[in-house]
Amino acid sequence: MDILSLIGVLLALVAIIGGSIAKGSGLEALWNAAAFVIVVVGTIAAALMQTRLKVFMHALKIFPWVFMAPRIETEAAIQKLVNWSQIARKEGLLGLETLAEQEPDPFSAKGLQLLVDGTEPEAIRNILEVDLNTREQFDLQGAKVYESMGVYAPTLGIIGAVMGLMAVMQNLADPSRLGAGIAAAFVATIYGIASANLFFLPVGNKLKNTVQSQSAYREMIIDGIISIAEGENPRNIETKLRGYML
Repeated sequence: MDILSLIGVLLALVAIIGGSIAKGSGLEALWNAAAFVIVVVGTIAAALMQTRLKVFMHALKIFPWVFMAPRIETEAAIQKLVNWSQIARKEGLLGLETLAEQEPDPFSAKGLQLLVDGTEPEAIRNILEVDLNTREQFDLQGAKVYESMGVYAPTLGIIGAVMGLMAVMQNLADPSRLGAGIAAAFVATIYGIASANLFFLPVGNKLKNTVQSQSAYREMIIDGIISIAEGENPRNIETKLRGYML
């Protein structure tokens, strides 16, 4: 569980709800069904218009990464790669065949199988980098769905406010309804700006950071496998790979 994300959500709620209460508006002032439909539904509609279904579904799938990102155990991976290099030096690359079949990580298993097959180091790098880049780009497209919603939401909020003011202008003859009408009109602006800056944009950036961490991890795996293919000393491999640790 990412405690910072959880704290961020709680503080966002405190900022909006607590701020409304502190200003004397109360919770009731924050709810307006029409503003919700215009901003939230409109934002989702805009995102759907620009996104392929496969990408949009992937964006929903990776959303939990905001609170619980896939575990990246760099230290364990380094030790595993060093162990593979030791086996390769003692038994040859064919000694890794059983490990390739048992490896739970598909990316590492693919690299090991390429080693066992006697693939040239440069070819191994090219094949694995295609895998890495394809996965990275697809994950980034999912993260950008939330970024795009963060761009659309404030604009939809302004549209909602204008529509609310149009309704107010139709009731100028009844001064008793003007105050409530104007307040309701600006609720849409709050929805748009708050959802963009406290939810959509932070979620997009958090997912992008997670994707970059996963890509760096896979780059380390590639370097380790290439080093094994080139017959480097296990100790040198470990020293090189530790450069990926922060």
